[in-house]
Amino acid sequence: MSEDTAAVVEAEGETVGEAKWVALRELERRFPGLDRDLVEFEVVTEGERGLLGVGTSPARVFARFDPAAQPQRAEPVAHEEGDRAALVREMLEEIAHALGADCSIDVVETDGEIAASMAGPDVAVLIGKHGKTIDSIQYLVGAAVAFGSDPGPRVVVDAGGYRERRELRLVQVAERSASEALRSGRVVRLEPMTSAERKIVHEHLKDTAGVETHSEGDEPNRYVVVAPASVD
Repeated sequence: MSEDTAAVVEAEGETVGEAKWVALRELERRFPGLDRDLVEFEVVTEGERGLLGVGTSPARVFARFDPAAQPQRAEPVAHEEGDRAALVREMLEEIAHALGADCSIDVVETDGEIAASMAGPDVAVLIGKHGKTIDSIQYLVGAAVAFGSDPGPRVVVDAGGYRERRELRLVQVAERSASEALRSGRVVRLEPMTSAERKIVHEHLKDTAGVETHSEGDEPNRYVVVAPASVD
């Protein structure tokens, strides 16, 4: 990796894994579509937790990414709001009105994806408990857009930055569950999650030494199991 062209991000978190996640998110903001496998990490400190959690010293990492090392890809092309993006906006306006939510709606359509975000003082009603409402809204709007399209674009609906906060929360849960599984030698079963949320946990822990993950249960109560890795 060339130090002349590499971008370097310093980040902190309660754990090394969380600090890495924060650094990755910042690099992804700077370099949309970056290949995460090309990011190199340097752990400055693994952090320390004081008695009863008081006086915690955060974990710190450096993340380095060299844009020159990644094959050039065609940049996503932003389009003027077409029929499908207009449909997304119209449906979200009607849903927000029906739920009594005063909010602004931003819709961006690129090749293969329509991303919509809602902001305002009433976004909590759009998110719902554990994000169930926003997930239902996304499913409904995505199904409407996909109808008659083969294949339809991916539709992502967010409100008040919920999805990024939720991803950070899942990373924290994954880290703590892995630590508990390693400490106790027992499996840890997480709360039921959507398939997208389970994927975040699986991906985050796939390279964690000493633990393995799999999913159990039936939808909508399917959940992730974090277990000590089996020894051959």
